[in-house]
This record gives sequence, structure tokens and C-alpha cells, in this order.
Amino acid sequence: MTGSALGLALVLGITFTACRAEHTRAAGGAVAAVDDSGDTVRLRAPARRIVSLIPTTTELLVSAGLAGRVVGRTEWCDWPAAVSSIPSVGGGFPPNVETVAARRPDLVVLYRTAATGPAARQLATLGIAVAQLRTDRLADIPRAARILGTLSGASEALDSVANAFQRSLAEAATGRSEAGPRPTVLLLAWPDPAVVLGAGAFMSELLELAGGHNAFGDVPSASAPVSLEAIVARDPVAVFLADRNAGPLLARPEWQALPAVRTGRVLTPLEPALTRAGLRAPQAVRQLRRRLAELARSDAAALNFSPSKALP
Repeated sequence: MTGSALGLALVLGITFTACRAEHTRAAGGAVAAVDDSGDTVRLRAPARRIVSLIPTTTELLVSAGLAGRVVGRTEWCDWPAAVSSIPSVGGGFPPNVETVAARRPDLVVLYRTAATGPAARQLATLGIAVAQLRTDRLADIPRAARILGTLSGASEALDSVANAFQRSLAEAATGRSEAGPRPTVLLLAWPDPAVVLGAGAFMSELLELAGGHNAFGDVPSASAPVSLEAIVARDPVAVFLADRNAGPLLARPEWQALPAVRTGRVLTPLEPALTRAGLRAPQAVRQLRRRLAELARSDAAALNFSPSKALP
């Protein structure tokens, strides 16, 4: 199986696995769904007032035409444009329970992590239903859409968003050229001390679908600290810097030991789509593929790269 065919198979596999989540609609309009904490979230009626504390779930709800039901979001929920009319309740790690409760939600969507666990319990004691979801991987996006569809009673709209996302992602995954080997790229979360992104990271999924190879794809976790010597030994052809603010740190003398840095082959994200799981992932795959193609066609001197500059 070719790389593109494999990528398509993996993406289309999301369609089948995403439909296995447990969702029910009980008599009298009650709805229920199992969230990522393993709890069954039960509502007497589909949610009409939702506080969404995850950028991904806010994207899904607004894209499905449910912006009018979202009565609260985090300060990080910045896309699509319609979210600007939704009141912000501040951050989400952890959220301010009083501020969230003041929005009178019948459903709060929280990112599933130890940091938000106490808030979930406090909201539950106030009689507010909480759905805890993880949105770290590509497969999480359509799965979250279907859970939200059940809890909001808008399954048709959210299924449509999920299906459109899967089609677009499949098209992006099959758009790369099969010619030549996959370029090995270092996904660098932070350079001092060096922390790399492994196979468990969303950006690693994007890179592989775009036709690249993660230099630390053998690391199963999302991130891991490594030595500069280990990075140099793997000799990536380029460095993808997850945080553009870290660019100046690569100008330090010790990083000149890495040829990709010394020749200026440092790529930085242009849009949030490259750094967080969301509906713009297909756009991110295409953008990464375009950058990889530019690397294959040009040398660093011709493009006048520097460690703090991104490819166009």
C-alpha cells in the first residue's frame, strides 16, 4: 500500500470508529452520551444553553449553526468569526466555576484532564451537566461532534460537519506526491531545554499525512525531553518550531551543530490550525505539504532562510 493510500485508509477509518460512541435518546426527549471520563452524561432535554470550554468543541458547535446555543466560551476560542459574539468566561484550565455557572448553562463541555476534574465535580454539585472530552487527535474531532450532536439534539447538523471534515481530510491526505522519500522533520515544542513532539502529538499526525516523517515518531507520547546530541544524531532535514516565539533561541551557538538550523531550514506555524486539533486540520495538512515541497525544490540559501523566519 502506498503512503497516500495508507493515509487515506487511516483517515477513512475515523469514520467507522467514530460511530461507535454510545449515544441514546430516551423517551420524553431525554438524551444521554458517554464522555471521555467514562461517565454517562444525562440531560432531561437536549441542551439549549452550552458553555464550551474547548476551542475544538466551540468550532464544531458554531460550524453546525448552533452559535445561538453557546452562551459561554474560553478566551482561546477564536474561530470561526461568529464566536466573537459569544461571551468569554476566561480560561479553561481550570475554569472559573462561578463565572461558568453564572451563564446558566444546562451543559458544560470541559477538556478532560486532571486540572479540570475539580471544576467538573463542583459543577455537578450545582446540578449542571458536564461532558468531559479529549480533543488531541484527528479521530477525536468527529467523535466529539457526534457526542455533541446527541447531547444537543442536533445530530444531523453535527454529523454533517463531521462528515465534511472527514472528506476534506481524506482529500488533503491523498494530495501529496509519492515521488522520493519522506523528508524527516524535527517537531520541536521548545528548544531550551529541548522538548520534541512524538507520535502522540496532533502535529505529528498532520506531518505524516502531509508526506513528512517525524524525526521522533518512535516516541509514543505527545512530547518528550531529549538531548541536543540525540537530535543531531537523527539529522532532520528541517525543524518545525511549534512556538514562533522560540525562534531566537535557535540562534544560540549550541544549535548550530544541527545542519537544519545552521542552514536556516526552520519552519514556524502561520496559523493556529497547525498547533491544535480542529476543523482546519485539512488546511494545515495542505500547508505543510506545500512547505515540504518547497524544501525539496529549493536550498536554504536560495530562500534566504534564517532561524526566526518561516517559509512563505
